[in-house]
Amino acid sequence: MRFPVARPRRLRASKLIRDAVAETSLDSSDFIYPIFVKPSGPREPISSMPGQYRWPVGEELVKHVEEALSLGVNKVILFGVVPDEVKDSQGSPGYDPQGVVPKAIRLLKEVFGDKLLIFADVCLCEYTEHGHCGVVRERRGRWYVDNDETIKLYAKEAVVYADAGADFVAPSGMMDGQVAEIRKALDAHGFHDVGIMAYSAKYASAFYGPFRVAAASAPKFGDRRTYQMDPRNAYEAVKEVMLDLEEGADIVMVKPALAYLDVIRLVKTHYPWAPIAAYNVSGEYAMVKAAVSLGYIDERVVTLEILTAIKRAGANLILTYHALEAARWLREGLPF
Repeated sequence: MRFPVARPRRLRASKLIRDAVAETSLDSSDFIYPIFVKPSGPREPISSMPGQYRWPVGEELVKHVEEALSLGVNKVILFGVVPDEVKDSQGSPGYDPQGVVPKAIRLLKEVFGDKLLIFADVCLCEYTEHGHCGVVRERRGRWYVDNDETIKLYAKEAVVYADAGADFVAPSGMMDGQVAEIRKALDAHGFHDVGIMAYSAKYASAFYGPFRVAAASAPKFGDRRTYQMDPRNAYEAVKEVMLDLEEGADIVMVKPALAYLDVIRLVKTHYPWAPIAAYNVSGEYAMVKAAVSLGYIDERVVTLEILTAIKRAGANLILTYHALEAARWLREGLPF
């Protein structure tokens, strides 16, 4: 039996060779860094997400974003955190022009201008007293989220964020028709250049638990399975993405990322021309931190391996809480 002429190990013989033939690259410019903002007070550590904080709109937030920019992370997505006493059934703090997210957008745009790309999450779960992503109604003794009433409020929220200076609005509520309603409202108010990054394939996932602690957005009753996607479905994601693109989405998203790499690949295969974002969510982040705290894994290598896998699956952009530490590690080069 002759030994094969092809020896794949030749292309793995040194770091220089591996880098020369690598199929996937990872860079800090790939990251969108999620930041939780609150109205005032000192920064607050988030117990469920070690290393993450709720940042007051002010000097501390500015310094934190300065740090991100110094590391090459020039894209952020903002999530608002407000006291329970101001929440209501309609989520009105979310579309208050003087609310926490518009204030944060205005501050960051004033300081950083076009050096920073700002995405603003458009949803109501952080602002409703019941914790659901829209207007809750009752019919025949059962509650439901009123889709068409909710998307009107999303549109109102998106216009407020655009007016504050957001570059992209990011509807995450998984309501049918949300992208079309938001695009129509943005255009009607003259915000033709404000983009939409749609949470197109957002699954009803248990991996969101730490985020719900961070944003105080857990539903007070029921769950979100009537509007977020069933984890058993992959091809349904293609339909959701198709609809959002037809409605005017500029970027589409798969969320979560790590447990749904197959869905990212599927979407990229069907829509290779569309920018794809993937959200490396709070539960995925927290699991890495927990394993690191127990000494089970090498945090640097595992984190960069996960982010590389998400990029390899087809994501152009990665929303990740690891953004700053990953950017630091990338300056040393990938450890593969």
